[in-house]
Amino acid sequence: MFARDLVSEAISPLQPTDTGDRVLQRMEVFHVSHLPVVSQGDFLGMVSDVDISDRNMVDLPVGEYSFAPFGPFVYEYQHLYEVIEVVSRHHLTAVPVLTEKHKYLGVITAQQLIQIFGDMTAVKMSGGLIVLELNVNDYSMAQIARIVEDNDAKLLSSFVTSTADSVKMEVTLKINQTDLTSIIQSFMRYNYAIKASFQSNDRHEDILRNNYDQLMMYLNI
Repeated sequence: MFARDLVSEAISPLQPTDTGDRVLQRMEVFHVSHLPVVSQGDFLGMVSDVDISDRNMVDLPVGEYSFAPFGPFVYEYQHLYEVIEVVSRHHLTAVPVLTEKHKYLGVITAQQLIQIFGDMTAVKMSGGLIVLELNVNDYSMAQIARIVEDNDAKLLSSFVTSTADSVKMEVTLKINQTDLTSIIQSFMRYNYAIKASFQSNDRHEDILRNNYDQLMMYLNI
């Protein structure tokens, strides 16, 4: 999934003549704190609500603001994961998408990314979770998947959490079974450390789905 496939058609960019007051109104309508400024198809930069409010520039056209050159944005051919990385690194609520010739295509909102990531990680699908803790050098998704499948189960999704200064990592597995007892026992036989598990008797499935739905409701306020 690439950036060009995720562009929102609902949010039009700001014009240089738009005043800070109008920008804040549009941010409230679209539930974002960042919007791109575009002139004749050229991306000029991003404006945040902090830029306007903290600097008391409500009456000033955004075309008179000073923009950081070339940032932040993503190219149309960048992958979803790269888009998420840019949004996370710059703490954005929306990120502009550009062509290779730096022409503006549209924006992707953080709300969209959360919804897409939720679908990709099978949040709403029935199943349980296992969190493994292991050394970075011992990580093998092939072996992990084989252990799951040897117990007549399917691995719905997985993601890795690690830090640069640690030799340890966590691997979170979403599995299509709510009774994980035999799978956990198999992992333990292979000397995997089980950091956490969430099964049907923990009501985790309902809690996870409810938390996800509440997050979506909050983002749509």
